[in-house]
Amino acid sequence: MFELTQDQKNLQHTVREWAQAELAPRAYDLDKEAQFPTELYLRMNREIGVCAIPFKEEHGGVGLGVLEMSLAIEELARADQTFALSVMVAVATGLTLQTFGSDMQKAKYLPEIVAGRAVGSIAGTEPQAGSWTAGFTTRATKQTDGQWSITGEKAFITNSGADITAYNLICAVTSAPTDPKSKMSLFLVPAGTPGVTIGKSYDKLGWRSSDTHPIYLDGAKVGDEMMVGNEGDGRYIVHKTYQSARCFLSACALGLSQACLDHSIAYAKDRQAFGRTLGGLQLVQKMIADMAVKVETSRLLARQAAMKADQGTASILELAMAKYHCCEMSSEVADLALQVHGGFGFMNDCPISRYLRDTRITRIGDGSSQIQTMIIAKELGLDVTFT
Repeated sequence: MFELTQDQKNLQHTVREWAQAELAPRAYDLDKEAQFPTELYLRMNREIGVCAIPFKEEHGGVGLGVLEMSLAIEELARADQTFALSVMVAVATGLTLQTFGSDMQKAKYLPEIVAGRAVGSIAGTEPQAGSWTAGFTTRATKQTDGQWSITGEKAFITNSGADITAYNLICAVTSAPTDPKSKMSLFLVPAGTPGVTIGKSYDKLGWRSSDTHPIYLDGAKVGDEMMVGNEGDGRYIVHKTYQSARCFLSACALGLSQACLDHSIAYAKDRQAFGRTLGGLQLVQKMIADMAVKVETSRLLARQAAMKADQGTASILELAMAKYHCCEMSSEVADLALQVHGGFGFMNDCPISRYLRDTRITRIGDGSSQIQTMIIAKELGLDVTFT
């Protein structure tokens, strides 16, 4: 069921070769410098066209699917999960426009995303709301001149302030304050729009070279033509974007888990301890065997979710299970890898320490592990209430 086609294997090999030759050697410095590598992002797309993979040919894409994009993200994350995240978010915002955007929005903004010359963000999360979309307070109000005025604050938004950021997709409440239940709409807000301030880049534990900022909106104005989808559909679109992105974040976590296993096997074969190689010690063998099982079960769930997404049959349950399992296992695998590496793994110049820092956030972003467990429980028929 999960055997890749030869074309898929070729794509996987191409991205792996590029990532290991061009990205992996720079990952330590990128983490240390904590700057989004614009030049490397542009070069990747010029040389192997990763961002074009899942988009329709009419928009300049290759016309492949979620599985192929997931394979590419997995290989990028195997070299540097942070870089893979930046790619993932740009592609996810582009797919949102491809699915829900108007002809004008697609014609004006998609080609640069597909070609990998620009990135975009989806700005849902707010400081007081996190995974609770019903708690969003950013508001868009229709003015007498026909424009929408947006005011509020977004937090932890990836790709929001890079020098190649083309737009931020802003989810804002558009129903009246007196309405019993708020309705939201999604707006494409071009970079540089007056009234939008991109805050200082966060000083993060991991994912340090991703471009992540707060966004402050103070009367930012856009017209009706910048609304993505229909008025009131914003929360639905954001949730659909989060759901599809779970395939990609699962692949991000999986790629890092595979890197942990790769490094641990190599280190155990080479490191001498107690008169033999480290890999000759049974307790070390047990840790590496456990890692391998966690990686492979993650791969099965991630591939199943991606394949079913392409077939249009992926359920919320399967997407939540893939995201939950892959991200939880990634933290466990990284922790075991550090244990295998011992004191060396605790040093910042060992990739394992970066892996442990980077993948921890996958259990929080795009719907925390706790949210995923609630979704899983609800889909299994238990009495779970979301507000």
